Amino acid sequence: MGAYRYTAFDTAGKRVRGSLESASARTAALELERKGLTPIQVDEQAAVQRRTGVRLPVRKLAMTYQQLSDLQRAGVPLLRALRIVGKQKSSPKIAGVFDQLADEVADGVELSTAMGNRPDTFASAHVALIRAGEKAGILESVLSRLSSMLAAQAELRAKVMGSLIYPSVLAGFGVLILIVVFTAFVPRFRPLFARLEGDLPPLTGFVFFVSDLMGRYIGATVVGVVVVGVGIAMLRRQEKVRQWAAETQLKLPVVGRLVKTLSAARFCRLLGTLLDNGVPMIGAMQIARQAAGHPVMARAIDVAIESVRGGGSITDPMSESGLFDQDVVEMIAVAETANNLGEVLVTIAETIDKRVDRLLTTSVRLLEPLLLVLIAVAVVVVAAALLLPMAELSSGL
Repeated sequence: MGAYRYTAFDTAGKRVRGSLESASARTAALELERKGLTPIQVDEQAAVQRRTGVRLPVRKLAMTYQQLSDLQRAGVPLLRALRIVGKQKSSPKIAGVFDQLADEVADGVELSTAMGNRPDTFASAHVALIRAGEKAGILESVLSRLSSMLAAQAELRAKVMGSLIYPSVLAGFGVLILIVVFTAFVPRFRPLFARLEGDLPPLTGFVFFVSDLMGRYIGATVVGVVVVGVGIAMLRRQEKVRQWAAETQLKLPVVGRLVKTLSAARFCRLLGTLLDNGVPMIGAMQIARQAAGHPVMARAIDVAIESVRGGGSITDPMSESGLFDQDVVEMIAVAETANNLGEVLVTIAETIDKRVDRLLTTSVRLLEPLLLVLIAVAVVVVAAALLLPMAELSSGL
């Protein structure tokens, strides 16, 4: 018997932590399930001290899972497969972590438990999938599907980041131009306008004010920006503020649509992968809730969990949330009836990814000219602010 610490969800969907005595991590997980808890992480008390905060690149981790799956398919035992991955020189981080996993597996610890001891390295969804694969004896298949899921996530993230590179460069270049204008160009006109009688036009006064903030009073400006940033960070810690910001984000014209689509794709892919590999419905939804990545989506999933727990369907809460397109809801409803929800959810995620690609393309095409217009407007405002007093000066001569 040994002491084990656990993290699980109770019947109300709340996260609970505790410890218990058991012969193994598998026995401890089964005991928690008999108590009506859904185990997410079960750690041997001594193993808790061996946790590591190493973060692994998603794409390389996906390749590693696929490599382990291929080795298992070829008949290589799990421990030897872990040792092979642990000897790779192409990725020292991956090799180090999986070599440690091999050491724990050699000591009789299950792979899912060893991974659960490293929550900063392996997400709870990974641990739950591996544990389900171990229980069902289909670890090879689970590793392959986990690899596919991570590869799809990495591909989607790469598309998002790649689409934002050019607008970011354009925005940075525009900001640099404005900084040069306000700090080097505008101040040269101040002595000239000092000859004017009376007050300067409001637009000119505003431009000089901005110029002073970015030049003469830059220290106070930096302090003010830091104070505002800290204030916003403190406000974002409050639940009501986070909910309001999340709801406001979804109402934005283009950004809201993109955020909803990304969140729906992430949820469908993870839930489908979990269900397709034998993770129970309630536990799978609770894990997928953590990875949803958006407070409004998490709230909608909570409602869906209560519906499923009461014997209802997940389609009604999804439809009411407004986060899923109607055709997606209809496909989920048909899949629930046909009892192949996991497979259909993964297919839906792939379909949503294509929509994300189209949305990104459209958004970037709209964003590029918008940034150019904003930069042009800013330059025109500065030019007008400087020309108005010069016109008055010329007329007074």
